[in-house]
Amino acid sequence: MDGVAEQSRERPVGANAKLQRAIILQLLSEDGERLRSRAWLAEELRCDMQALGEALQRLREAGVVGLESDEVWASPAAVRIAALGLIGI
Repeated sequence: MDGVAEQSRERPVGANAKLQRAIILQLLSEDGERLRSRAWLAEELRCDMQALGEALQRLREAGVVGLESDEVWASPAAVRIAALGLIGI
């Protein structure tokens, strides 16, 4: 079995799947702003920082977002997939 299929089977999306989807949709929105702060995301998505941190960590581990200090951005792969129309925004 290949590593990707094996990894997805081992690490289910989890209870915060809805929050993870909301994060990605915010980061890929068409407003032109690609870099967001954790505080901005928490306020925009109306979630607490702990839940946001857990969701961001799962997305980072999957290679979907980049994290550095307080900054969050969609990975180049996520941006490309959205540009190909495979993510409905």
